[in-house]
Amino acid sequence: MRRLETTEATRARMSRQKSRDTQVEIALRRVLHAAGLRYRVHRRPIKGVRREADVVFGPAKVAIFVDGCFWHGCPEHATWPKTNAAFWSEKIEKNRARDLDTDARLEAAGWLPLRVWEHESAEAAAARVIEVVRRRRGAERHETKPRAPKA
Repeated sequence: MRRLETTEATRARMSRQKSRDTQVEIALRRVLHAAGLRYRVHRRPIKGVRREADVVFGPAKVAIFVDGCFWHGCPEHATWPKTNAAFWSEKIEKNRARDLDTDARLEAAGWLPLRVWEHESAEAAAARVIEVVRRRRGAERHETKPRAPKA
């Protein structure tokens, strides 16, 4: 990756960007909790993969990632800086590639990764998550349900 040539003010501003417990994450978690779902926050869904999901539903094997529009190159809202353009373009493209790799690794391990953009409303994103988690939990119960003996 190219070395970033930046001003002290820019460096200070970027270092203040939160990477966890953002307003978007907290709003999503509140709606999920109010719907009766329980989860873990900022966990690695699978061992041996150093990638942390923002919200994890362990038994249902659902991992939620709340992606920032700038950092993950949102197709609707991504902005491409003019200063140090090559550096930022490379950085964002590497983030995108890592996201795809993370999703593939999770899927290979039987997990369902869900991506939520920071611009999505917490209610709309939570509705997607709730539907998927409940469906996977239902399938999980049916798979493990013992059969009644025939009379």
